[in-house]
Amino acid sequence: MDFVAARQRLAGTRRWVIKIGSALITNNGRGVNREAIFQWVSQMAALRARGIEVLLVSSGAVAAGMDRLGWHRRPESIHQLQAAAAVGQSHLVQVYEQAFGQFDCRTAQILLDHDDLSNRTRYLNARSTLRTLLSLGVVPIINENDTVVTDEIRFGDNDTLAALVANLVEAEALMILTDADGLFTEDPRDNPAAELIREGSAGNPALMGMAGGSRSGLGRGGMATKVRAAQLAARSGAGTVIVGGAVDNVIERVSGGERLGTLLLPEADPMTARKRWLAGQLQVRGRLVLDAGAERALRDSGRSLLAVGVSAVEGGFRRGELVSCCNTAGVEVARGLVNYDSSETARIVGQPSERFVELLGYRDDEELIHRDNLILL
Repeated sequence: MDFVAARQRLAGTRRWVIKIGSALITNNGRGVNREAIFQWVSQMAALRARGIEVLLVSSGAVAAGMDRLGWHRRPESIHQLQAAAAVGQSHLVQVYEQAFGQFDCRTAQILLDHDDLSNRTRYLNARSTLRTLLSLGVVPIINENDTVVTDEIRFGDNDTLAALVANLVEAEALMILTDADGLFTEDPRDNPAAELIREGSAGNPALMGMAGGSRSGLGRGGMATKVRAAQLAARSGAGTVIVGGAVDNVIERVSGGERLGTLLLPEADPMTARKRWLAGQLQVRGRLVLDAGAERALRDSGRSLLAVGVSAVEGGFRRGELVSCCNTAGVEVARGLVNYDSSETARIVGQPSERFVELLGYRDDEELIHRDNLILL
């Protein structure tokens, strides 16, 4: 694997998920680090000026809330943790809003939990919202919905959430900013001779053993969750950089191809990785029969599947479930996540999207299956 070339390819990517850890956001628990946030935001604004789309996953809500409430010890009560998250999240978003506002960047707060990205209907809803925000030039600021969830506060981590967001929007790169310089062979605080791992394969099982001996400050998961996040991001073809957030101008330098931190690469190209994910993780729930024109549009032009090109619907399925797309001879052409359930699809097959409101009473998406959620077989 040519890691030097991989670093340079990183500079050419156009959609990044950037995750910033709690220890960095709250200056190791001493309140929101406004100065650092403004520095990171200025670098993200520079990325956007280069035509790179940015989605920000920010930790720190509970720690920020504890500071504003005057709590010096992390409470054990779930309800107190939820209250701290609610207080801290509003303050944190306000700081981000002010910082991005200096660069005329609009922001949007998105609160998710893991169920939002595992339930297929909610997955598509979240994906559509994020894609719309990006198309409008808005920076989504994403966090776990700690104000209502319980297990996520105890065991969840935003490294995993960031990786799932990368899967969700087909990001090309995931950058995890932490209080360590990257992944080391051992924890450098215990062994000064530990070596920084510059590059590697996200699927290398030896990395988890190294990560198990590394700590990353206030973050709940430590370095192990960052390696697992890289493995998750790799399933849709994204490379992951684990790097120190305190490094001067770190975001611009990494996005420019500089050899900082640890770069963990997927073993498969993005299309192959995404195909494995869609084909291997979900069960086919129904079948759509395509006319010749729709089959040509999928195979030759890489287009989305429109209802006007479908002649028949078989089986029962819900929005967001995986369906098979076959030609009139019964040969499977593609698979994809459908935007309408089977009863709705049956009413709009053969029809242009302009008639969806008339036929259904509403229109969520113009496409029956968007090309980003469609794989050719």
